[in-house]
Amino acid sequence: MLKKPENEAGKSWPAIAIGLFVAFGGVLFGYDTGTISGILAMDYWLKLFSKNAEHTITSAEDSLIVSILSAGTFFGALFAAPFGDLLGRRWGLIASTGLVFNLGVILQTASTSQPMFIAGRFFAGLGVGLVSALIPMYQSETAPKWIRGTIVGAYQLAITIGLFLAAIVNNATKGRNDSGSYRIPIAVQFLWSLILVIGLLFLPETPRYLIKVDKYDEAAKALGKLRQLPVDHPAVVEELNEVQANHAYEMSLGKATYLDCFKGTMGKRLLTGCLLQALQQLTGVNFIFYYGTQYFRNAGFQNPFIIQVVTNSVNVVTTLPGLWLVEKMGRRNLLLMGAIGMSVCQYIVAITGTVAGTTDLAAQRAAIAFVCIYIFFFASSWGPVAWVVTGELFPLKTRAKCLSMTTASNWLLNWAIAYSTPYIVNEDHANLGSKVFFIWGSFCFVCIAFVYFMIYETKGLTLEQVDELYGIVGKAWKSKAFRPAVSFADVDAETGRKSSLADIAATQERKRSVQHEDNTANLASEKI
Repeated sequence: MLKKPENEAGKSWPAIAIGLFVAFGGVLFGYDTGTISGILAMDYWLKLFSKNAEHTITSAEDSLIVSILSAGTFFGALFAAPFGDLLGRRWGLIASTGLVFNLGVILQTASTSQPMFIAGRFFAGLGVGLVSALIPMYQSETAPKWIRGTIVGAYQLAITIGLFLAAIVNNATKGRNDSGSYRIPIAVQFLWSLILVIGLLFLPETPRYLIKVDKYDEAAKALGKLRQLPVDHPAVVEELNEVQANHAYEMSLGKATYLDCFKGTMGKRLLTGCLLQALQQLTGVNFIFYYGTQYFRNAGFQNPFIIQVVTNSVNVVTTLPGLWLVEKMGRRNLLLMGAIGMSVCQYIVAITGTVAGTTDLAAQRAAIAFVCIYIFFFASSWGPVAWVVTGELFPLKTRAKCLSMTTASNWLLNWAIAYSTPYIVNEDHANLGSKVFFIWGSFCFVCIAFVYFMIYETKGLTLEQVDELYGIVGKAWKSKAFRPAVSFADVDAETGRKSSLADIAATQERKRSVQHEDNTANLASEKI
């Protein structure tokens, strides 16, 4: 998988190494969302933070504490557009992690009551939201096309590692009878942010962002560093010229306002990205990771903390096949496979829990087994591929704005699920219990139709060729047959503004055909 194609100039390991390092920011995302599941089940935290003599928290408090992080991430994702466009992808990440996220961690670590703890979770969420939009953007704009899916998918792997580390630390500190029980898991996040910020100080800005702000020379240096080639190497010049020409063509069609994000094929791409990210949450994965410990404990399962460690371990390990399959099977096939597998598993868990009950030991084991199989299908498909597809969908002029909105849709549904789950599951409200898995299974079934009708195959294409794909191919299920035909560097500025990509492709194809016939005729005359 890591073997560079023979026709690719330069070296690929610097871009791969940089993309994989930046993916480390997913640990912030995963760890921060993973800690709360265990903290809310810790005896010392409940004694200190509860407002009643029974040392319990109400469903309303439970919803607010868990979901306020997602509310922060929603706004953080929306703010990622100005952060990424004004500060740049690299400095935007540094500010998001070093300032915004760390402020939230400080407030949570210092808190001894709910208001300060909730405020800290909001600011930590704000930082996570910024990072969750900027990292796939940085990765997509620096990674070679032949391995871009794997590199961006590694962001999801880092999220799963963060969730796993949170489960490990929570399990290690849950028995402490002092503030270290919750302060240690929270304060560990300073280490993750420190690693990311220090590393980013030594990394280059993305060449595509530098082209966007009209810094061609700096873009050539950055791309040369990524490909380990001199700035005047033909491969560097050709790649930058194509990026610059594509950006010029897009800008000639109109401005890059938020309103433009909803027009034409851009609107179709934005709808695809938002629905993809929303459906990723509606598969029910964060029900397991936000409320898993509480759900398993309240349902009478044995060793709920250990179960959470097991599910997180499965999540990490089974993400690895997805990083290979995303380039082997392609985006469409992998998402279809995952949606079918997830739907079947969710329905089995729902039926088992409803018919046999959660107190039966055999039913418990069956439910845990199919939860783990469900996690396999999610972690190897919808987990990483949702970030891959949204990172590839948009042209340079609107990439920051559109990615901020697609990521915000992820967090909006994340918040809605986190807020509503206690009311849906708990005995004093809807009391669905295991029946909640019928809801997740139904949404997984919707995912199957969504992939077939909406997801285009973008494997092996440059980000600029994805623009051509959406400009020429009208139906998603026909996208596998697409072959790039447009060279943006050859598009005339005046005529290109008045022509569609289909017309430009046809014109360039005719020119290539005429040139081929002329060359053939010349070779024949030389032989005579």
